[in-house]
Amino acid sequence: MLEQAPLLWFYGIRPGIFQAIFPVYLIGEEQELSQFVMALTEEQRQVQPGSRVEEALRKYLMTMTRRRLHQPVFASQVMVAYETRCAVCSLNHRELLDAAHIIPDSQPGGDAVLPNGLALCKLHHAAYDRNILGIRPDYTVEIHRRLLDEVDGPMLRHGLQEHHERPLMTLPSARRERPDTDRLMERYAQFRAA
Repeated sequence: MLEQAPLLWFYGIRPGIFQAIFPVYLIGEEQELSQFVMALTEEQRQVQPGSRVEEALRKYLMTMTRRRLHQPVFASQVMVAYETRCAVCSLNHRELLDAAHIIPDSQPGGDAVLPNGLALCKLHHAAYDRNILGIRPDYTVEIHRRLLDEVDGPMLRHGLQEHHERPLMTLPSARRERPDTDRLMERYAQFRAA
């Protein structure tokens, strides 16, 4: 612990499935609680447990820790739930998929939790984030009206226009892992207003 050598932490996603988080450092021990104190950022390694740290720095470090820990875990959970397929087109190439937030993580309710996640290919993720593609609470895809009559190459036609008014092609089999309809409704309202 005194050396603060980097460790590899395997965070459990599901039985037999783990997200590796590296590096983490042991910086202290709380014997009364039978636990260790870990640092996930270089800044945290410099702050000793129990030392006085300004509130702004503490908030910053907590935010960075949450992002660093939760984003890879969130991405792994989403990919497992969607069987590594895009919800819109069912593309099955992990290197071309993202774990997208229904409500962005910068907004209230934008937690890195499975019901706020969608597995989307790069095209559909970009279209979703820019309100070109919307998803209704009944899991139906909608393409923004300004693109429906546009004539362009095959990517526009096959990648976006042909998905208009169609149901999502891939959803998690477990209902509790499916997108939260309240979050979808909130996000769909933003899409409609765009």
